[in-house]
Amino acid sequence: MRARLAYHSRRAEMRQCRLLRRLDLPPFLRSGDSSVSSTVATLAYDWSFAVYLLAVIGLSALMLGVSYVLGGRDWGRAKNEPFESGVVSVGSARLRLSAKFYLVAMFFVIFDVEALFLYAWAVSVRESGWAGLIEVTIFIVVLLVGLVYLWRLGALDWAPEARRRRAARAHEVQERQRHDQQVQAQQQRQDLQHQHNH
Repeated sequence: MRARLAYHSRRAEMRQCRLLRRLDLPPFLRSGDSSVSSTVATLAYDWSFAVYLLAVIGLSALMLGVSYVLGGRDWGRAKNEPFESGVVSVGSARLRLSAKFYLVAMFFVIFDVEALFLYAWAVSVRESGWAGLIEVTIFIVVLLVGLVYLWRLGALDWAPEARRRRAARAHEVQERQRHDQQVQAQQQRQDLQHQHNH
């Protein structure tokens, strides 16, 4: 009796799965028509993506076409000059930017990506559990170590005075070490002379 019930419940489940599969397909594919190519079947199944793709291509073509039709075709010296809000540009466009600009850009990218990862972790904090907390803690510690290293290196000192002071302190430390080495070498020479005399 149990075997019969199990058999019938399995058959009912299989029928239900077949029915659900049949309902998910578009109407012209339910009959089992194999003449339709797989590309057409995929596009018919994902019709919303196909509509989106056609809309993107159509909108791009429309914008390019309208700008070509309505755009100016006159050439001249004034037409080739860059337009900056009505102000005539003076000088070269090649400027030397300070390294501070690049440092700020790199710091922004690093810590922006950190914020992105932390946001993704915060969304799935319940699913990730303690393992996720440990991984995020390690991630933050590694970034903090990098930040402390940059700070100690002087990458965060924007004012020239602070860099000069730091360079002067480093020079003083080097001079002190050099002086200590000279004194130590002189002491060793005196000790050797003292040992030779006795």
